Amino acid sequence: MGNSSRKEGEEEGGEEKEKEKGEDGDKEEEAVKEKEEEEEAPDEELPLGVDELLASGDPVLDLSYYKFRRLPKQVLGLAYLEKLYLCGNRLRTLPSGISQLQGLRILALDFNKMDDVPLAVCQLANLTRLYLGSNRLMSLPPDFRNLQSLRCLWVESNYFQRFPKQLYDLPHLRSLQLGDNRLRTLPSDLWRMEALRGLWLYGNRFTEFPRVLLKMDQLEILDLDRNRISEFPSLLQLPALRLFSYDHNPVKGPPRVGEEVIIVGEGAEEALQVRERRKEAKERAQREAEEAAAAAAAAPVIIGILKKLRMSSSSLAAASDTAAAANGTLPSAPPAEEEVGVQGKEEEGESERPTLALDEAELEYEEEGLEYEREELICEGEGYEGYGGAELDLFTLDTLRINKKKKKKKRKKKKKRKKKKKRKEKKKKKKRKKKKKRKEKKKRKEKKKKKKKKKKKSKKKGIKKKKKKKKKRKTKNKKRKEEEKKKKNTF
Repeated sequence: MGNSSRKEGEEEGGEEKEKEKGEDGDKEEEAVKEKEEEEEAPDEELPLGVDELLASGDPVLDLSYYKFRRLPKQVLGLAYLEKLYLCGNRLRTLPSGISQLQGLRILALDFNKMDDVPLAVCQLANLTRLYLGSNRLMSLPPDFRNLQSLRCLWVESNYFQRFPKQLYDLPHLRSLQLGDNRLRTLPSDLWRMEALRGLWLYGNRFTEFPRVLLKMDQLEILDLDRNRISEFPSLLQLPALRLFSYDHNPVKGPPRVGEEVIIVGEGAEEALQVRERRKEAKERAQREAEEAAAAAAAAPVIIGILKKLRMSSSSLAAASDTAAAANGTLPSAPPAEEEVGVQGKEEEGESERPTLALDEAELEYEEEGLEYEREELICEGEGYEGYGGAELDLFTLDTLRINKKKKKKKRKKKKKRKKKKKRKEKKKKKKRKKKKKRKEKKKRKEKKKKKKKKKKKSKKKGIKKKKKKKKKRKTKNKKRKEEEKKKKNTF
């Protein structure tokens, strides 16, 4: 008895399993049949204007928001298409014939009802941009690796719970949009995507900052808005980063970032203001250093000119002494400083010393040359007098004073201009107010006139109505009297 009951139970269990398998097979067959019916079903009537778009011969075709449930078959014959936009329709799949459009570079399928990426799309080898946002995708097919030219992929607002590793085999992928999905972590080997420059991960379910991102030195844009990350590490390890967004996370301040990075989030404005102040302070310090260096470089030139003038004056003094000795007169004793200068000049060389003669005419000629040099120095120094080192400082002070005076004059002029502008603005405001008041007064007077006219009209109408009523009463009274008379006569 026990064995027979067991056999019966096993038989019943086997029958149930076979039934379940049969039901699964039936479901698969139904799905295949539905797809075949969709492909074999007759085309819907095209809305107005679509025929003209299909016949235009333009390489850009926009069939967005026409509520198509099936792609029109006429599109499959447009081999010259480069951009095809099918956003905001009711497409669940695409026909296999779309793989014939090998010239397509941009394909937009967002805001549709696709549960899977159509396999025919994976055969478009020349695609560079693919938009699949706002669908019902949970994964990517293995044939997605065939899109070797893909640079931009948008898969936002779908149901991805894991990062699709098929993207590792796309060597040219630069921007990846995975916002508003259900990701909690990122794979540890994500750094293999060396071409990636922009990564959008907003609106997911991250509770910690993915450490893999710190190994991606090439990232320029990183968006982690609307997650649950409570701490951010220092992002100084990402030298190429230019934009980082961390808004709507439980964080009080921004992480440490390079000075060229734009930050978006709580406390970002204050950090950017502090950064601008630092830059301004550095620029001021650099300007001051450059000005000081320029002033230091300009001073030695003037000193060299003064040395040459001293040399020429000392040579003239020596010539005058020789002339006096020839005439029998004793030369005046030069000061000690001049003697030292003459000795130094003699040691430097006889080539620098001008040739001297005893004739008075030649001495006068050299004195004229000296005066000529002095005039040049005066022109360069703007009223500079004297050739000593102490007088050089006075020259620089004079130039500074002149510059200060010029700056003060400029400031005064600016203030005067500002005052004039303010006065003009005040006058304009007063004129505008007066005009407004005049207009308001005119409007009030016009309203009053209209009211008076209405009252007069209403009064006239009331008088007319009263007159009409009186006439009606009189006529009625006359008729009554006449009727009464007739009745009396009859009796």
